[in-house]
Amino acid sequence: MRTAAHEAAEPKYAHLERERRWLVDHESIDLAALKDPITIRDRYIEGTRLRLREMSCGDQRVWKLTRKYECVDPLARPIVTAYIEETEHRVLCDLPAIELIKTRFKLAQDGCDYSVDRFDGPLQGLWLSEIELEDGAELAALPNPSWSLADVSDDPRYQGYTLAQCGIPKD
Repeated sequence: MRTAAHEAAEPKYAHLERERRWLVDHESIDLAALKDPITIRDRYIEGTRLRLREMSCGDQRVWKLTRKYECVDPLARPIVTAYIEETEHRVLCDLPAIELIKTRFKLAQDGCDYSVDRFDGPLQGLWLSEIELEDGAELAALPNPSWSLADVSDDPRYQGYTLAQCGIPKD
């Protein structure tokens, strides 16, 4: 029988999310270059590693249920996502959860496509960026963007659930 440990070691049902993340200096980033804002409301279901996500842009909405697996390499994490219906989302919203709200922008710079997140609510003032690339070596070799304060790819304090639970890290 296949278990979560098997999935984390050798994904069969998941895919590898290869990403790096940076703490953003929002005063040095070109705010005019940030495009296509999407509001993201994440609910981290208590007692699980499940994330319920609602993404909205104008009248359009998308709902997802996601599970990210723990792994040795923080730049290549197995992830499973199911797109769900609004009615399913409403049912799952009844589960106890910790919420996180942010606005995600696209930023094209130096031939790279970044996502830049501006957090709201208790995390207001925090900005993070991420990039996903298929090639792990290319991802690892990518220089830090000029507007980044620190690479936080392997810092668990900057993972969504931990941010929702503990707030902005005090460095």
